[in-house]
Amino acid sequence: MTESKPALPQPQLQPAGITFEQYVEFTPEKLELSDGYLGYGGQNQLGFHLAVLTNMGLLSAIRHTNLNLWIEVLDNYVREKLVNIDAESEETEEMFSRLNRAINDLAAVVEYLQEKG
Repeated sequence: MTESKPALPQPQLQPAGITFEQYVEFTPEKLELSDGYLGYGGQNQLGFHLAVLTNMGLLSAIRHTNLNLWIEVLDNYVREKLVNIDAESEETEEMFSRLNRAINDLAAVVEYLQEKG
């Protein structure tokens, strides 16, 4: 009988718990610091990182990091997705234009917030 792995933790806006099965599967047996990275050996750390973000909640995570980095991540990720879509070029170009406007607007809001402190 094959045991199935638990689903990867799914971070939400608010802090949430993970299951015991997720804890057992995704928490390194021995947490080490190697070249500035937390982990253990060559173990895939995705589940561990998602568990930490799930416990922390994305709102808390964003409050403790630079908002411009979140904009940059979102911009890069959405551009990557758009490039890989099989769509007519006119439609894709319109989506890129919308993304550019949205990212610029969001960056302006963040700049305003930073100025107002």
